[in-house]
Amino acid sequence: MPTFAAPDGTRLAHHSRGEGAPLLCLPGGPMRASAYLGDLGGLARHRRLCLLDLRGTGASDRPADPATYRCDRQVDDVEAFRGHLGLDRVDLLAHSAGGDLALLYAVRYPERVRSLTLVTARARVLGVDFTPEHRAEGAALRSQERWFEGAHEAYGRIWAGTASDADFDAATPFFYGRWDTAARAHAATDVHQTNEDAADRYAT
Repeated sequence: MPTFAAPDGTRLAHHSRGEGAPLLCLPGGPMRASAYLGDLGGLARHRRLCLLDLRGTGASDRPADPATYRCDRQVDDVEAFRGHLGLDRVDLLAHSAGGDLALLYAVRYPERVRSLTLVTARARVLGVDFTPEHRAEGAALRSQERWFEGAHEAYGRIWAGTASDADFDAATPFFYGRWDTAARAHAATDVHQTNEDAADRYAT
């Protein structure tokens, strides 16, 4: 397992999949291990995916200071990753909450970013977020699917801040573009991949 040292000495792990020009990939969650990204739907056939386990996730060590889980405190981890890979400039891809980290990195190190791809990403660091109306509108687009009724009630409780663990499980189909066999298998292997303490601190 290849590793490198973050600026504060925390040992960070990364994974490589595929062949071709490197693509530096930041996971979402926030603070999920990068394993859930898989081969990004076959993208590894065209690019070498360089998947970073953020501090305290996957095979990366937990930092001595939990305050460094904060998104802006991890920007220099990404820069250290770039240096470790020996790249002058990077093509950067971020998923979901990883979008905040990627945007902060691009602002702090614009000369190091050749391209930036945001996949269903958020941009809270820019003051842009999904409103309750956006979430309701998006959810309604799935209303004809068989799982919708029970999942929709659970989904509402998540955004109201009253959800139980069972609600998160019930609402899982909303977090996939298709709730098919492949999605169910992926969801089943995604248990315990998030550092919940780190996730709570990520955006604070």
